[in-house]
Amino acid sequence: MSSPKTPARPTSADLSPGAGVRTGLSVADLKQSFLDHLFCGLGRVPAVATRNDAYTALAFTVRDRVLKQGVRTLERYARDDARVVAYLSAEFLPGPHLANNLLNLGITEQVRQALSELGVSLDNLIEQEEEPGLGNGGLGRLASCFLDSLASLEVPAVGYGIRYEFGIFDQTIKEGWQAEVTDKWLRFGNPWEIVRPEIAYDVPFGGRTEAWTDEQGHYRVRWIPETVVKGVAYDTPILGYRVGTCNPLRLWKAEAVESFDFAAFNQGDYYQAVEDKMFSENITKVLYPNDEVLQGKTLRLQQQFFFVTCALQDMIRVHGLLGRPLDRFHEKWAIQLNDTHPAIAVAELMRLLVDVHGVDWDTAWHVTRHACAYTNHTLLPEALEKWPVPLFGRVLPRHLEIIYEINRRFLDEVRARFPGDGGRAARMSLIDESGERFVRMANLATVGAHAVNGVARLHSELLRTTVMRDFAELWPDKFCNVTNGVTPRRFVGVSNPGLTQFITERVGDGWLRDLTQLRRLEPLAADPAFLRDWRAVKLANKRRLAALIEGRAGIQVNPESLFDIQVKRIHEYKRQHLNALHILTLYLRLKNDPRADIPPRTFIFGGKAAPGYFMAKRIIRLITATADVVNADPAVRDRLAVVFFPDYNVKSAHHVYPAADLSEQISTAGKEASGTGNMKFSLNGALTIGTLDGANVEIREEVGPENFFLFGLTVDQVHELKARGYRPRDHYEANATLREVLDFIASGDLSRGDAELFRPLVENLLQDDPFLLLADYQAYVDCQERVSALWRDPQAWTRMSILNTARMGKFSSDRSIRDYCERVWRVKPVPAGA
Repeated sequence: MSSPKTPARPTSADLSPGAGVRTGLSVADLKQSFLDHLFCGLGRVPAVATRNDAYTALAFTVRDRVLKQGVRTLERYARDDARVVAYLSAEFLPGPHLANNLLNLGITEQVRQALSELGVSLDNLIEQEEEPGLGNGGLGRLASCFLDSLASLEVPAVGYGIRYEFGIFDQTIKEGWQAEVTDKWLRFGNPWEIVRPEIAYDVPFGGRTEAWTDEQGHYRVRWIPETVVKGVAYDTPILGYRVGTCNPLRLWKAEAVESFDFAAFNQGDYYQAVEDKMFSENITKVLYPNDEVLQGKTLRLQQQFFFVTCALQDMIRVHGLLGRPLDRFHEKWAIQLNDTHPAIAVAELMRLLVDVHGVDWDTAWHVTRHACAYTNHTLLPEALEKWPVPLFGRVLPRHLEIIYEINRRFLDEVRARFPGDGGRAARMSLIDESGERFVRMANLATVGAHAVNGVARLHSELLRTTVMRDFAELWPDKFCNVTNGVTPRRFVGVSNPGLTQFITERVGDGWLRDLTQLRRLEPLAADPAFLRDWRAVKLANKRRLAALIEGRAGIQVNPESLFDIQVKRIHEYKRQHLNALHILTLYLRLKNDPRADIPPRTFIFGGKAAPGYFMAKRIIRLITATADVVNADPAVRDRLAVVFFPDYNVKSAHHVYPAADLSEQISTAGKEASGTGNMKFSLNGALTIGTLDGANVEIREEVGPENFFLFGLTVDQVHELKARGYRPRDHYEANATLREVLDFIASGDLSRGDAELFRPLVENLLQDDPFLLLADYQAYVDCQERVSALWRDPQAWTRMSILNTARMGKFSSDRSIRDYCERVWRVKPVPAGA
C-alpha cells in the first residue's frame, strides 16, 4: 500500500486571486477595488465619504497590488536562500507612499482615469496623504532612497527601524521664531503598514548580571533585568520600480509585556494599573527626544537598543526557520549600521550568540565582525555618539561587560601592533577615560565591523586621515568609500512630472532605471527649441512653488525671478547665515544705489533647527527678520524677495527641487559628509553654488567645473588658517561692505530697534566664527556676481541647467547600492524571473 503524499505548501498562486478586481491593473478593476474598499472596508458611500476616506480606500487599493508582489518576493528569497541585507537605521524618511507606488506599479494614469469616472481627483488624494514622521533629514532620507534602490535592483533586503508615534516636530514660525508642534502623523492611521502582533520580542533594561559555570565547565552570564518591554513588528512594503520585487520596512513599536495590572486596579491604584504600559510606550513615542537632560539621554539609548535587539532577534528567528546554524549567521545576513545609532548591535549580537544561544566567544566574534558593516556620516566630533559609562551601565549592564571584554582583547591587539604607544591605545579604546568616562560608539562600530565606509570621496579620505586615522593605520583594508546617491524615481519621476515626461519624450523611459542614460540629453543642449521648452518646464514648476509659498507663508514672489534656494537642516556649519549676509549685501547696495544692476532674485530657505540649538534658532530668526525688512521695502520689492518656507519635509521637497534655479551648498569645507540635497537640485536642473565640500567635489567633476559656481577655502586652507590662528575681526576691519552688513544687523535696524536680538550671533562671528563665514564672505559675494551675470543670459543659463541634469548619472542611489553590494555586502540580486 502506498504511503499518503505530504500535501504541498500553498504558494502565492494558490492564495492570491491573481489578476482580477483585487489585484488587477485595468481601469475597471481599479475602480471596482476602490469602491469595494470604500464600502466594505470603511463603511462609506461616495456621497458622504470625506477626502481622507477616499484617500484611505485608494491606499488600500494600491496596497493590494503592492502586497501581491511582496508575497511573491518572499517566496523567491526563501527558495533561493539568498543572503539578505539588513539595513539598521534609527531614521527612515520615506515621504508619502501613494504617488511613489503608483509610479513603481506603472498605473498612475489608470488610477487617475478610474477616479475621474467617480468624480474624484487623484491629485487631491495625493495631497491628503500625511508624511510619515520617521526621520529628520538627510540620514533618514538616504536610508529610504537605499530601500527604494534595493527593491528596484531586486536585492534581498529588509529595513529595520522604529515606528515613532510622533515625528521630530512640525515647525511653525511665530513672530519670526521657530516653534515646535507635535507631529501627529498617525492621527488618521497609516493604511500602508501591517501590524504583525505574532512577531514580537522581549527587550530587557537595567537590573544586574549573574555569572556561573555550566555543566561543561564554561563561564556563563545571565542578565536579570529590572524591566522588560515588548517590541511589536509593523511592516511597510517597499516596492521596486517596474520589477516584481517588494522588500519590507519593518518598524518596531514598544508595548508593555502586560498592559494592565488587574490586581492594582482592584486595590484602587488606577495609575499603577497602567504604569508599565506608559513606561513601555514612551520608548517609541517620539523621534529624537531632547537629550540635553539625563532622562532624554536615557531614552535615546533605550530607543537605540530597543530597535537593534528586536531586529537581531528577528534575524535569528528567520535564520532558525531556514534551518541554518548560528555559526553561519554571517553567511546569510549582511547587517549595515547606518551611523552610530545602531552601533550597539555589535555588543547585542555578541550577547545573543554567547549568552542566549551558547555560542563560544571566538566563534561569536567571528560571526559578528563578518556580519556587521558601519557607515560613518559625520566628521563633527559632537555627532560621534558617546554615552556616559554610569548611564550605559544602568540601562545595559550586560552590554557594558561585553564592551569591556571586547575592548580588552582589542587593546591587546593594538599594543602588540604598536608597542609602547600608549597614546594610540587611549585614542582607540572603546572607553574614553580622558575625563568623565564614556563609551565611544563609533569606535565600537569600527572594531566590530568588517567594513567602514564614508559617504563621499572627500569624506572617506578625511575619515581615514583624521577621525579614524588610528583605525585606518591598523586595518587599512577595512575602509572604503561609497558616495551617496538619490532615487530618481521619487525626486524626478514623482516630484517633477513635467520634466519626467519632457525627458522621456526625447530619450525614452529607461533613464529612471539607468540614470546614466541622461547623457543622451547633452547634444540637445545646443538646440534652441529644446532650450526654450526646458525653460518652460522650469517656469511651470516655479509657478507651482510660488502658489504654495503664497498659501503657506503669505508672500507673493515673482516666478520669473531667479529662485535661489537653500533647504536643509539648520546648522552653523551649513552656513545659512552666510547666505543671509549676501542678501543683506544686495539689499544695502540697492538702498545706496537704486539703479544698481541686480537681477530680480527670490531667496527661499527651509529647514528645522534642533529645539535645544540656540544659534541655529537664532539663524532662523535672522532669516525671518531679513524677510520682514526686505519684503516690506517698496524700494526693492520688485528686485528681492526672501522666504522662510515653514515645516520643510519630503512633501515640500516635491515642489522645491523642481523649481530651483540655484542650489546653495555652502558648508565650510570639510564639514559636510556628503549631502544629497545637492544631488536632487542638480538632477532637477539647478546650478550649484558651493564649496569643495562633501559630494560637491564629485558633482563638480561630473557636471564640469565650467557648470558649477565654486568659491571658498579648501579643506587644507581651512586647516592652515586655523593653525595660524584665525582672527575673524581682521576680515571685518578690512572689508567695508562686510562691516556695513554686520553693523546693520547689530544696530537693531533689522529687528525693529532691538540691538540685543542678534548680538550673540554677531559677537560669535567677530570673536570666534568657528565655520569661517567672514573668511569666505568676499569670495561668496564675488561668486554670486558671476551667478547674476550668467542669469542675464537665458540661453547660457539653460544650457548649463541641461548639462547639470544630463551628467548626474553617477548620483543615483542605484549606483550607491551596487557599490555596497560589491564592496561591502557581497550580495547579488534575485530577479523576479529567477
